[in-house]
Amino acid sequence: MTNTQNSIVIIGAGPAGCATSLFLSKAKIHHTIIDKAIFPRDKVCGDALSGKVVYVFKQLDEKILHHFAEKNEQFLPSWGVKFVAPNGKAIDIPFKSDMSQEAHAPGFISKRMDFDYELFKQLDRNYANVLEGTLLTEIKPHATGIDIICEQDYLGKKETHHFNNIQMLVGAEGDRSMVGKQLGKTKKENLHYCAGIRAYYEGVTDLHPQNYIELHFLEELLPGYFWIFPLPGGKANIGAGMLSDTVSKKKVNLKADMLRAIANNPKIKHRFANAKLEGKIEGWGLPLGSKKRSLSGDNYLLTGDAGSLIDPFTGEGIGNAMYSGMLAAAHIQKCISESKFGSDFNLAYDDAFYSRQWDELKLSHTMQKLCKYPWLFNYVVNKAHKNKTLRDTISCMFEDLDMRAKLRSPSFYLKLLWND
Repeated sequence: MTNTQNSIVIIGAGPAGCATSLFLSKAKIHHTIIDKAIFPRDKVCGDALSGKVVYVFKQLDEKILHHFAEKNEQFLPSWGVKFVAPNGKAIDIPFKSDMSQEAHAPGFISKRMDFDYELFKQLDRNYANVLEGTLLTEIKPHATGIDIICEQDYLGKKETHHFNNIQMLVGAEGDRSMVGKQLGKTKKENLHYCAGIRAYYEGVTDLHPQNYIELHFLEELLPGYFWIFPLPGGKANIGAGMLSDTVSKKKVNLKADMLRAIANNPKIKHRFANAKLEGKIEGWGLPLGSKKRSLSGDNYLLTGDAGSLIDPFTGEGIGNAMYSGMLAAAHIQKCISESKFGSDFNLAYDDAFYSRQWDELKLSHTMQKLCKYPWLFNYVVNKAHKNKTLRDTISCMFEDLDMRAKLRSPSFYLKLLWND
């Protein structure tokens, strides 16, 4: 049994936790990062790494971005997204409006087994005490901090770790975050939660030459969506997502509906004529950022899926996970410098995230709602297909975060959508 006085502890070493750790290390702040798994480990996901991931890497260290970009056998460069309306009309939206100055692609696609492991290997052991195979079992908040107990089972050795008087506990352990549930009182809400399934295929044809990720809004899967994301080695991540509220009310079998669409939908079936499923179809849950929730309290912060920060329209969560981890580390620096770790002071972390991301999340939630009305969704895509200004605006959404300040007026979108 070990007793530790480390004042900063991160639970979860996925993208959110690793980003928090890497930025803390950059600031020379000692901390502990704990994960129940032993790396490398898989994580069921769509595997898309948005431009926000690239942005965070640039803030951290350009060398890390170069490292990932050079591993072509694991990380496929992606230059945009294709939206396909229920009527089959498609629009290609590049992640950046001007690619001429880009040394690397603005997005990537990689299996989480590979991405998370590479990110995990970047952790700086000079400042990060890393514990794998270690499960958080107990959280005890008190007047001066938080105590936790963890059980480690690693390399044949079992050990109990007691962390006493933690000044900041970062919940980064995903959808079922114990930190979120016990301290943040977070609960699953079907109206703001998506059921997802993922499969790996080889032999899918007609993939985009610039590796655009594809979001298809097929009639038989509405108000959900179907995706095709290319992967290294000519493979593809195929999946579907739908609001849990709809799945529950309509008793949807998402796996059966997806396989039926692959076999019968005239818009996609030819692309799977000679494709083969690798392994089995896996399912997972996506806590969506369609509702503004508290991300902090006394001596704790929530990041990534633990804070329910997944994009409601695309289902992409890695970008917001890493961005929230970057902000969490910056906030912790302020906490340490001012010796303040209480809930009132920690509200600044919530404000920092939502002031930059809430408009985007609201817009994504609006787009998600369009899926309930196929005719309206068809109209929007048709409009974008003919309207270069609208296409450029959507492309701008994927660019550096500072660009999004221009996109905060609802009237701006109304004018684009309803005026010629």
